[in-house]
Formats: sequence, structure tokens, C-alpha cells
Amino acid sequence: MRILVTGGAGYIGSHTCLELLESGYEVVVVDNLCNSNMESLRRVQDLTGKTVRFYEGDVRDEELLRKIFAENQIDCCIHFAGLKAVGESVAQPWRYYDNNLNATIVLTKVMQEVGMQNLIFSSSATVYTEGNPMPLRETARTGGCTNPYGWTKYMTEQILMDLCRAEKAWSVCLLRYFNPIGAHKSGMIGEDPQGIPNNLMPYVTQVAVGRREQLSVFGNDYDTHDGTGVRDYIHVVDLAKGHVAAVKYVMNHTGCEAFNLGTGTGYSVLDLVNTFQQVNNISVPYRITDRRPGDLAVCYAAPDKSAELLGWKAEKNLADMCRDAWNWQSKNPKGYQ
Repeated sequence: MRILVTGGAGYIGSHTCLELLESGYEVVVVDNLCNSNMESLRRVQDLTGKTVRFYEGDVRDEELLRKIFAENQIDCCIHFAGLKAVGESVAQPWRYYDNNLNATIVLTKVMQEVGMQNLIFSSSATVYTEGNPMPLRETARTGGCTNPYGWTKYMTEQILMDLCRAEKAWSVCLLRYFNPIGAHKSGMIGEDPQGIPNNLMPYVTQVAVGRREQLSVFGNDYDTHDGTGVRDYIHVVDLAKGHVAAVKYVMNHTGCEAFNLGTGTGYSVLDLVNTFQQVNNISVPYRITDRRPGDLAVCYAAPDKSAELLGWKAEKNLADMCRDAWNWQSKNPKGYQ
């Protein structure tokens, strides 16, 4: 079987390509490299001893997609391609709506043309409405997003659900990620954000390696065990394996299903920082600053449905995530550069 991975050179995409190859799939990647690095796929090939067929370009390019489908017998598509920085989406909303929504619209248009209707979409826990009880289940209320990035995930889910209702041959999995962190155990591929990191773990690792002076912890007065925000952190390798499980699911079902990919356990910001310091025997200076608007006190998944229908569950713990993240960063202090 051959899988098309859009955005496959990115952080989650490259780890997923590796797991697909190791599970016996052939992999074709299309990526415009606007927020990723071709070196990640070279290293995936080195780790697996297998080849990734790569096309550089934008998923919104219909002719490029037609060329890819004409040159490759694609059985399923995993759709990662999209802009993903929350703060940037607030500053540049049109760019996010244009990129993220049109990428899906063009991709599904060409998929429909060629009669290949198996799709796994890289969604997010940001689709859930504030005020849902924890843990979050797939039946929780969605919408009411707090930023354009979240709205693009919500709107894309709606597009795909409507498509499946209208076209019964489609099979779609909406994978709602919680907080992916960590790296492959080899230390050869990992998270390499451009500019100042938007997420906690890469900021922690960059402080630890000396690229940043200190970490800012946004608020320590939440109603949690230590006052800092609690999130469901999931190892990126576990997340990648969730996509492999989803491939098997979409090939044997029709319709549209949403799945949470999380551990079901919430860890606070300071839980993560302290665990990182302990397992790696390194100091991470931090200071407490004001809360960020829109941040929830607690957010974590109920992953039961993924265990039941996909046969998948996260296996790695917070110590594994912290150890592997530092192994990547210490071996690659400047990322893929």
C-alpha cells in the first residue's frame, strides 16, 4: 500500500513517515518546506533504509496533485499540510484561512476526481469548546474556538463531515491531537520550530541547550495541584503510531469518525519542567509571568474510543518524552541546520 503524506517533512509528519515505512507501507510526500526541512526525510530514509518519494510544492496546486496521483497508485492520504502557529494566526487570519482551508478543498477535489477517498486529517483538541467537562470525549461540544488556527481545524472537520454525508464512498478519520512532544529515540529527527518556539517543550529544550535565556511560565494561580496549567502531553512516536492505526481503520470503513490522540493523563507545566530536569540532570531556569488570555486551567483527553476502534493507545510516559526531547536537542543544538 502507498500512502500520500501532505506536509510529511514536518515534525509530526516525519515521525509518521518513519512509522509507516517501518510498518511496510510505501510513502509519497508533498511539502512546500515553508515550515519544515528536507533533512528530516533524508534522516527518515537513513533510519529505515527505505525510500520516500518526495514532491516539493503546495497542496493548493491542483496540477501538482494530479501529477502525484497520476505517477503513484495512492491508497490513502494523511493530510498534515497547514500553518499551525496560534499567535501568528491571530496576526495573519486571512493567510491561515486561505492556506489551511483551501489545501483541504483542493486535496479532496483531486482525490474525488481520481476516485481515492480514504483520508486521515491532522486535527486538534483546539476544536473543543471551552467549558466542556474533563476528560474531553469526542462527543464534547466543538466550536467557539479562540483563534483562527483553531477555527481552520474546526471548519476543515465540518467540510469533511459534510463531504462524507453527501458522498458515501468517503472514509475519513479526524485525529484530534492533544500536545505532541518528544522525538525519535535515535535523536536523529525531532521538533525544529522556526524562530521563537510557540510550544512548551521546544522552548524548554532550547533553554537547556543555551539558545534561550529562560522559560516563561504563564500563570501559577490556576486551580491545579501546583497552580500551573495542566495539559495532555503525548509522545510524538505514539502519535505517529496512531496514524498507522488510522490507516488500517479508514481502509475498512466508510463515513467520518473523530478520534482523540492523547494519553488520558494531565501534567502541569511544572511537572514537565521538573521531570525534564530530573531525567536529564540539567537545569532549566524559569520565571512565573502573567497568564495568557484564553488559556484553560486543565485540558486532557479521554482516549477510550481510539483504544476500542483503532486498537491504539499511548505507551510512553512523561519521562520518556523529556528524555527523548533532550536527546534530540542535545545532538542537534541548532535543529536540522
